Amino acid sequence: MGIEHWEDEMSKPDFEDLDVYKLAEKLANEVWFLVKEWDYFTKDTMGKQIVSSADSVCANIAEGRGRYNDPDNRRFVKIARGSLSETINWLRLAYARKLLSSEQVNKLKPIIDELLPKLNAYLNSIGKRK
Repeated sequence: MGIEHWEDEMSKPDFEDLDVYKLAEKLANEVWFLVKEWDYFTKDTMGKQIVSSADSVCANIAEGRGRYNDPDNRRFVKIARGSLSETINWLRLAYARKLLSSEQVNKLKPIIDELLPKLNAYLNSIGKRK
């Protein structure tokens, strides 16, 4: 079976329906496309770090959801929240080092401003589902 049949053969993972996951994935993709434009040195140092931390936010939401037990899910959402803080740190450094323009920051800021409260709300909702 080729990769092109993966979605046909498997049910869609339910994490993809979570607004918090969609927002985290949007942030990760935005960061990826920004970093791709940086020079080699910057990509090799800061770029790898920021992409990894941004990707970690949505990856940990997905992994926690896939554990199918509340304590593990909460633990992975807390890791996702930590990865978001790390991503914010890298974005602040990138802006201070003139790697990001004000326009780029203004595009990322609303995503981050919405994502942190959604992560907290999602964390608080785990175990309270019917």
